[in-house]
Amino acid sequence: MKTTRNTKTTAKRKSGVSNSKGFFSGGFFRLTFRILKLLFIFFVGSSIFFVVLFRFVNPPITFLMIQRGFERKADGKDWKIDKQWKSFDEIGEPMKRAAVAAEDQTFLENHGFDFNAMEAAYKKNEHSKKLIGGSTITQQTAKNVFLWPGRSLIRKGFEAWFTLLMEVFWGKKRIMEVYLNVIEMGDGIYGVEAASQAYFHKPASDLNNYQAAAIASIWPNPLKWSATDPSDYVRHRQYLIRRNMRRLGPLDF
Repeated sequence: MKTTRNTKTTAKRKSGVSNSKGFFSGGFFRLTFRILKLLFIFFVGSSIFFVVLFRFVNPPITFLMIQRGFERKADGKDWKIDKQWKSFDEIGEPMKRAAVAAEDQTFLENHGFDFNAMEAAYKKNEHSKKLIGGSTITQQTAKNVFLWPGRSLIRKGFEAWFTLLMEVFWGKKRIMEVYLNVIEMGDGIYGVEAASQAYFHKPASDLNNYQAAAIASIWPNPLKWSATDPSDYVRHRQYLIRRNMRRLGPLDF
């Protein structure tokens, strides 16, 4: 009888060990896979939801605006987010043309990515300490509206995903409208309307080519560069932007 009981006890123990091993070798990974699958489905669904939502609802704030606000507070300054949303039709043609001339001359033709510009930027960055970007206006808008500032492969992957969604659900007209309303234009200044009022004391609808090019020239570094008191380098950028504006064909949004 004792032998039988010992045998049963040993069998239960072995069974318990086997089940434990089976859980960690199979059950654990199945559970992990299910969680990851649910997270993936949630991310895809929520990202599509917000992209579609912002097709009709103007984004109220961005991660960059919040970050800059805290940076100002850390420097002992007041919280400042100066922005005034303007619809696509309320923004003058010179500002739209300057944006395309400065940032993405194939904007109306590409599908969110300019691979030639990306390749050129990659080759130039290999031999330069000062990094330049090859992002399109759609990519920049995706980063500004949906993502956080910074450079990383993970963020670039998310940026590519949102770029594709925006090209599908928004279209070029909405992309340009959002871009010109959320882009950083100075210390606490966001969007072309706030920039136009701050630098030239007029609405963005009244900007001429020279003024629009001046605003667009500071976008790579709006916290250090000035649209109204440009350095020689920024003044040269303004000249190049105006030249590209003249070369652009009609902007048929």
